[in-house]
Amino acid sequence: MARSLALTVGLATAFLGLSGCGGGDGGNPNGPQQPQQVLTHILSDPQFDGDIEQTAPGAYTVTQGMSANVQTTFAGIDPNAGTEFRTFLDFPLTGPNGVPSRAVIDSAFLEFLVDNIEPPNGQVPIRVELVSFQPPNLIGTDFDRNIQPSLGAVIVSGDVNPQDIGHFVSVDVTPLMVQAQQLGLVDFQVRVMEDLGPAIETLIEIDDSTASDRSQRAPLLTVTYH
Repeated sequence: MARSLALTVGLATAFLGLSGCGGGDGGNPNGPQQPQQVLTHILSDPQFDGDIEQTAPGAYTVTQGMSANVQTTFAGIDPNAGTEFRTFLDFPLTGPNGVPSRAVIDSAFLEFLVDNIEPPNGQVPIRVELVSFQPPNLIGTDFDRNIQPSLGAVIVSGDVNPQDIGHFVSVDVTPLMVQAQQLGLVDFQVRVMEDLGPAIETLIEIDDSTASDRSQRAPLLTVTYH
């Protein structure tokens, strides 16, 4: 159940241009120095991760914060109750593993581990939207795309399906990370939901473990920048 992108601690320098020996004028005979490229891995914040269930029009149940009894979040439509869930993940961009506000984003990937799918043979298209809920406390209306509008969106490549159970789904969120930088957001926050269109009664369960192996199971944002 290895991640598709290697997880390291802190920041890892990916590329660093080396200056050549200067001539009499101090120039670099090898051409201009390449910018330093940095790779960082940011685990989601279990205190602010959660999901919102729409139980009826305008009625919501908010679950936020992982605990001994809550170790997963949900996205999609419950085939038994017919209610829809949307997951919210929070990745802090400040701190030692964060991304400097002036950094130029080269790439960004979000990974989440699928624990289960209901029904067992179900499959569903998943949409990942950049949102901003500050302070990072969820309220029911964050479910609503009109009240809590999307700042940008990407679609997971291929439907999430039973073959993904026990594996990480990797999503290219580079344009969303670029947008977050341009807006000066202090957290990279996403709403993970069934893609818009005809309702598909399939529910996916996303691992958000707080156990000792959290670094190998929790949602992860991997960013390369210079």
